[in-house]
Amino acid sequence: MKKLILNIALALALVVSVTSCRDTKDGAENASDAVENAAEDAADATEGALEKAGKAIDNAVEETKEAAEATEEAAEEVSNDDN
Repeated sequence: MKKLILNIALALALVVSVTSCRDTKDGAENASDAVENAAEDAADATEGALEKAGKAIDNAVEETKEAAEATEEAAEEVSNDDN
């Protein structure tokens, strides 16, 4: 009788441990998917920010060139007025 009870207890312990490992594996896969999705979202956000920064730099360069040309023209006008 003792052996029967011990065998049943052992069988239940094995069933619980196998079930527990399967649940852990599923949880690990879910966590892995969540991390992957978060990384993709971060990459998309970063890409958008870099594109906006690049456009802002391009606009600043153009405006600086225009300001330099306007300054040059103003200096020529002042130079011509003095003559």
